[in-house]
Amino acid sequence: MPGDMSWMKARFDELNEQSLLWEPPTLEGPNVPRCQMNGKPTIMLSANNYLNLTTHPKVVGAMQDATEKYGAGSGSVRAIAGTMDIHLEAEKKVAEFKGVEASLIYSAGYTVNVGLIPSLVSGPQDVIISDELNHGSIIDGVRLTKASRAVYAHNDMGELEAVLKANEAAERKLIITDGVFSMDGDIAPLDEVTALAEEYGAMVYVDDCHGEGVLGEGGAGIVDHFKLQGKVDFETGSFSKALGVQGGILAGTEMTRTHALNHSRSWLLSGSQPPGVAAAQKAAIEVLMDEPEHHARLWENTNYFRKELQSMGFDTGDSETPIIPVMCGESSTAKAMTQALGEEGVMAGAIVFPMVARDKARIRTQMSAGLSRQDLDDVLACFEKVGPQIGVI
Repeated sequence: MPGDMSWMKARFDELNEQSLLWEPPTLEGPNVPRCQMNGKPTIMLSANNYLNLTTHPKVVGAMQDATEKYGAGSGSVRAIAGTMDIHLEAEKKVAEFKGVEASLIYSAGYTVNVGLIPSLVSGPQDVIISDELNHGSIIDGVRLTKASRAVYAHNDMGELEAVLKANEAAERKLIITDGVFSMDGDIAPLDEVTALAEEYGAMVYVDDCHGEGVLGEGGAGIVDHFKLQGKVDFETGSFSKALGVQGGILAGTEMTRTHALNHSRSWLLSGSQPPGVAAAQKAAIEVLMDEPEHHARLWENTNYFRKELQSMGFDTGDSETPIIPVMCGESSTAKAMTQALGEEGVMAGAIVFPMVARDKARIRTQMSAGLSRQDLDDVLACFEKVGPQIGVI
């Protein structure tokens, strides 16, 4: 007899009553600004595809060519027999792009955090100090450690210093922060974090998943944005956002790479990425470095869209980046607005509890370099129409 699974139905009913169910729409084609979703033409505002590179001919072509040459997969984990020259070429390109000695590519941004963080501390004599709004993958990575843990209020450097003082006796101190916070679109004060870390002898770990291709000169990321090269111990990120492909990034010293390669279980025990993906990773970085107009257009769209939303009376929170939330308050309000926008042909997803606090539900819009000014104006007209109907403005 199978086990009693009635508890699943009870949890489903609870989520349904609170308007907290995830019901992903179906994308019927490429993830581009004008796409086909749930059987109708849709303007996409919920993609991480900031630079519109998922369909760039050079990226797609590199994937096709490598698949023809190497096959669909590597046939092994990288630590044993799955490392191909194309994997190493992609890692060299990442290091060049980031301005560091070396890099290591993981299967995903999530697997970087859950595999790397536990390898950096050893027990309760060490302490991990984490921003309260850090991504769930960081939280999961911290939970896998035996280290002591402390949390500081979001971007509150006074509280961070107080926590560092309270843990001065710790053997290893590891400060972890997102670079760009994915729900609010604000930026960590990494310059202040690194200054405090230096004063108190702490290591610094920044997750730059939403900063690659977005912040810094030409999109090199948050470390470049603050000109902190050499002062951040662990810079992690993802290919699946602005770079338009898939995979996780660790950038730093050669010793950092060697450590992760030998101790990070999520790297050691995962099958290596298909060679076509590795080729596309390398190509995406080359496109970003060679074609800076994508980065410039992203910021033009970001600044225009945020300004126009604010002029209509929408609350965009603390956003400083292409992640632009439209604050709604209650989850039911955010869900209703998403539905109303969807009926107008705009995909802008509701972000509700538990991804954000219960009273902090919002529509999260994300800009893309591929959106035209007409696309943005069409979307803005939809927001202006449905905002008063739902009671958001």
